[in-house]
Amino acid sequence: MDGLDKFKGLFDALEPKSEGQRELKEALLSDVDLVGVFGPTGTGKSLFSIVYGVSMTAEGRFRRVVLARPVIDVVTGRELTVMTDAQSYRRLAAEYLMDILSGFLGEERVREILSSDSLVLVDPHFLRGRTFDNSVIIVDDSQSMPPEAIVEIITRLGTGSKLIVIGDPVFQRTSEPGLDGASMAREILSNEPTAEVVDLGLKDIVRPGAKRGVKMLMELLMRRRTLNQAEKEVIEAARMHSPDADIITAVDLQDAKRKWGIESDHVPDVLVVVKEGHLGRFIGRGGERIEKIEGETGLRIRAIEHTLDLKEIVRAIHPVSWIHKHVIDFDFAGPQLKIKVSKEHMGPMLGQKGAHIRFLDEIVRKLLGVGVFVEEVEERRGRRRRR
Repeated sequence: MDGLDKFKGLFDALEPKSEGQRELKEALLSDVDLVGVFGPTGTGKSLFSIVYGVSMTAEGRFRRVVLARPVIDVVTGRELTVMTDAQSYRRLAAEYLMDILSGFLGEERVREILSSDSLVLVDPHFLRGRTFDNSVIIVDDSQSMPPEAIVEIITRLGTGSKLIVIGDPVFQRTSEPGLDGASMAREILSNEPTAEVVDLGLKDIVRPGAKRGVKMLMELLMRRRTLNQAEKEVIEAARMHSPDADIITAVDLQDAKRKWGIESDHVPDVLVVVKEGHLGRFIGRGGERIEKIEGETGLRIRAIEHTLDLKEIVRAIHPVSWIHKHVIDFDFAGPQLKIKVSKEHMGPMLGQKGAHIRFLDEIVRKLLGVGVFVEEVEERRGRRRRR
C-alpha cells in the first residue's frame, strides 16, 4: 500500500466522549496551523491527533503524516534513539501506534497505515535542517523533550502544514513542574494568535484503566511528601486510634493560615487524606476515633477520601464553607489546576487581596506539586476571564 486513500472519512467516524474531546476535534478541524493538546493519559490526545492526520492525508488535504516522539525507558530513564538502536526505535514507535489505534481500527487496518509511504516515523533528535511542507506533524510525549527541541520543531513547519504538539505536563513529566517541554510548549502556544490550545483533564479520561492509573499516580505524589513534625504526629496518633484506616498523607495548614491571615473556623489545622472507602475507619462510627487523635495532638483535623473529584479539597479547606457548592469545575489545565467559578462568587473564592486562593494554592502545591488558578465564567454569555 502506497497511500492512505481507504481511510477517507475516518476522523468523522471518531466520536468524542467528553466535552474536552469535542473541543479537541473542533481545534484540529480549525484553520490554525498550530495545535497544542495537553492532559493526562487516557484522554484521547494521541488517538484524535493521529486519526486526524491519517484521515486528512487520505482526503488529500496533506501529503503525509509525520510522527515524532521520544522513546524513553521508564525504568532507567534512558532514551532510545535511532543512533543507539534504530531497529528497536522503529519497532517501539510502531507498537505505540498499534496500541493507540487498534482499539478503534483493528490491528489489520493499523498495519496498513504503518506500511503506507504517507506515514513517516521520525526521531525528534534529527529534525534540524528539515522542512515539512504539506504535512501533519505530530509531536507526542513532548513532556519528555527539552523546550528547545519543541521550538526547533516549530521552525520546521513548512508551507501548507499543521503541527500538533501533545503532552502530559503533570503525571508524566521528567523535570520540575512548569519546566518540561509540554509546559513550555503550552505557554508558548497559548500566546500565539494562530494557535489553538486544548487542555484535557480528569473528566476527559475515557479509558477505565487510565482513570485508575492516574488516581494511583496522584496517590503516589501525596505519599512521597516529606512530612513535618505535626504531620508525623497526626499520622502516628491515627495509627494508634484508627489502625485499619489507610492514611495517604497529612498536611499541616497552620503556617499557611497565619501567612494568609485565615481565621475562619471552617479551616482545620491539619488535612488528612485517606484511601477511598477508609474515611469511616479513620473517623469512627460516632466520630470517637478522630476525637481521640485531636485530643492527643491538640490539633483540629479534617479528613477526606482520595478520589478524582478535586472539589472535595475545596470543600474541606477553603475559608468560605459554602463556596464548593458554586465551583463549576476544578480540574487540570496544563501544569496547573483550574477552578471555574461564576462572576457572582468570584469574590468569596479569591478572598480579600486574593488571600483565600493563595492559601488554597499553597496547600494544593504541598499535596500534588501543582498550583491553582481561578477562571471566571459568565454562564449566561459563555464568556470566561482568567484571574
